[in-house]
Amino acid sequence: MAALDGKIALVTGAARGIGQAIADQLAAAGSDVALCDLQTEWLAETAALVTAAGRRALCYAVDVSNAEAVQSAVNAVEKDFGRIDILVNNAGVTKDNFLVRMTEQDWDQVLDINLKGTFLFTKAVCRSMMKQRSGAIVNVASIIGLIGNAGQCNYAASKAGVIALTKSTAKELASRGIRVNAVAPGFIKTKMTDKLSEDIRKKMLEAIPLGRFGEPADVAQVVLFLASDAAAYVTGQVVTVCGGMVTA
Repeated sequence: MAALDGKIALVTGAARGIGQAIADQLAAAGSDVALCDLQTEWLAETAALVTAAGRRALCYAVDVSNAEAVQSAVNAVEKDFGRIDILVNNAGVTKDNFLVRMTEQDWDQVLDINLKGTFLFTKAVCRSMMKQRSGAIVNVASIIGLIGNAGQCNYAASKAGVIALTKSTAKELASRGIRVNAVAPGFIKTKMTDKLSEDIRKKMLEAIPLGRFGEPADVAQVVLFLASDAAAYVTGQVVTVCGGMVTA
């Protein structure tokens, strides 16, 4: 019996990278998956991975920063699948710049998607999870939310907020049988890191004790653990997946 047999998961930002790997891992463990992103056509590749694992995949277009859109998407998922057992808040963006050059728009967009989106989806699913008296929520934060980074004050603030939101909602929802945890990835191989110059890649690698970039699957496997009953006594925690960059 797979770890998530019969479960229903909702994954935001599921079109590519870490979100796609998470959806793939959850499906391989037995979960049907509701895939959310800005455009449903972006989700075709992820949906194919889920169905190849023998699980059901449905795609939903949603702007995670829009409360009405988020509630509509959650309502549609609950109607189509019957319930939601697992929520993975993965959708996120970066708009990097130094503080003195950062526009208010760039600040707002990053906070709206990364932090407000996590709040909106958590709020939208928790009512039905409370009625079920069960549920697992996993938020994708970042080590930047723990250690900061020059040129990323908006991203760092948003991910630090996700970490604080995780800890607070874990305390609020624990009595209803809902667990809330976060993963904090370090430097993970994605299309974004592939575009970095060789010099920057070299400097980044020097900061990683394990000496390699992480793979999206490295993060997805930790998400799977936190979403499963193997983590039944784990809530309010932040698990760093960073090759040893952050050890406390």
